[in-house]
Amino acid sequence: MEIVKVTKKGQATIPKHLRDKYGLEDSVLVEDAEDGVLIRPVPKISEKRGSLSHLFEKSARETLKEARKEEEKREKRLERI
Repeated sequence: MEIVKVTKKGQATIPKHLRDKYGLEDSVLVEDAEDGVLIRPVPKISEKRGSLSHLFEKSARETLKEARKEEEKREKRLERI
């Protein structure tokens, strides 16, 4: 356990060995816990990639590809008019 000073602005410096150990970077999650304050690393987007994939039938790339094909079809129809 370590004692850390808190400035008048509410800022505290987390010791480097703890930042390194827990992967704390520019931003952290601060949570009001029952017996104090909990500081956790912000999950990286790359770690969450695919965690919502079950909500979508197609990837963004597939959707974009289909939209481009539809646009090409529309343009060809307009050329005939």
